[in-house]
Amino acid sequence: MSFPDTAPGLAAAVPKLRGRLIANQPMADLTWFRVGGPAQTLFSPADEEDLAYFLSSLADDIPVTVVGLGSNLLVRDGGVPGVVIRPGRGFNEILVDGNQVRAGSAAPDVKVARAAADAGLAGLAFYRGVPGAIGGALRMNAGAYGRETKDALIEARAVDRKGKLHVLKNADMGYSYRHSEAPKDFIFTRATYRGESGDAADIAAEMEKITEARETTQPIRSRTGGSTFKNPPGHKAWQLIDAAGCRGLVVGDAQVSELHCNFLINRGNATGADIENLGEDVRRRVRDSSGVTLDWEIVRLGIAKES
Repeated sequence: MSFPDTAPGLAAAVPKLRGRLIANQPMADLTWFRVGGPAQTLFSPADEEDLAYFLSSLADDIPVTVVGLGSNLLVRDGGVPGVVIRPGRGFNEILVDGNQVRAGSAAPDVKVARAAADAGLAGLAFYRGVPGAIGGALRMNAGAYGRETKDALIEARAVDRKGKLHVLKNADMGYSYRHSEAPKDFIFTRATYRGESGDAADIAAEMEKITEARETTQPIRSRTGGSTFKNPPGHKAWQLIDAAGCRGLVVGDAQVSELHCNFLINRGNATGADIENLGEDVRRRVRDSSGVTLDWEIVRLGIAKES
C-alpha cells in the first residue's frame, strides 16, 4: 500500500526548508517491532528552527504524527497518513554543564545516562533501563528501576503545531505514571536535567546492574516494543498476564514473550495486525481472569490495511 505523494507540494510551500521530505517511507524500517505500513510523508527537520518553519507553513488539515527511535511504537499495516516528523541529527546533542545535562529530543536515553555517569552526576542512571529517546521519555514520563523523568527534569523545550516555541518547567508537564499533560501537539526538541554530584565508579556500577537485570529478565535481543501494558494500580501487568495463561501465547507470528510476558515479540514475519490482535487478546484474557483492564503502554499509530 502507498499514499498519494504529497512531498513536492509540501516542499513548494517551504522553499527555505533544510530538512528532508520523503514520500511513502516504510515505517517498518524505523520501529523496533519491524512492522507497519508507510508514512505518507516523512519529515526529518534539520534543527529546532527548521521544524518551527515547516510547521508554521503547514496546512491545518494535514495530520501530524511524531516518532522517535521507534522503541515504544506499533505502526499499523495501512501506514500513517499526513506528515510523520522524526527528529534526527540536529536533535541528538548532549551537553553537561556543572550539575545540569542538556539533551536533544533525539538523543537515546542510554547515551544521556552515560554522559551523566561520565561526568560523575547521579540521578540519571535509570535511563539506562529505558529504551528510546528523550522526546518519548518527556512525553510519557518514562522511568525504570525506581525513578522517572519527573524526578530529574528541570525544563523542556517544544514547538507547537503553529511553529511557536514553548519552554515548560517540570511543574508545567503535569506528570503522573507514564503520562504527561503537555499539549498533544507539542513536539519536544530539548530537555535540561539536574543531576547530583556522585562517584563515577558507583554510578557506572549502578548502570551495570541495570544492564544485567535487563539482559536476564527481558527479551531485549528480540523484535519487541518494550513493556506492552502499564502496571494497573496495585498490580504488576506481567503477573496478571501470566496468571491469565498468556505466557507464550501466539497470534500469527507474534508471541507473548516466555521470558517476560509483558513483552510482545515479532518472531520474524508478524504483521502489525498480528501484534495488535495478540495484545487485545491478552487484554481480554486478563480482564476475564482478574477483572482488571490493562491499558496499552505501547503507542499504536496509523490505519489498518484494507483487506
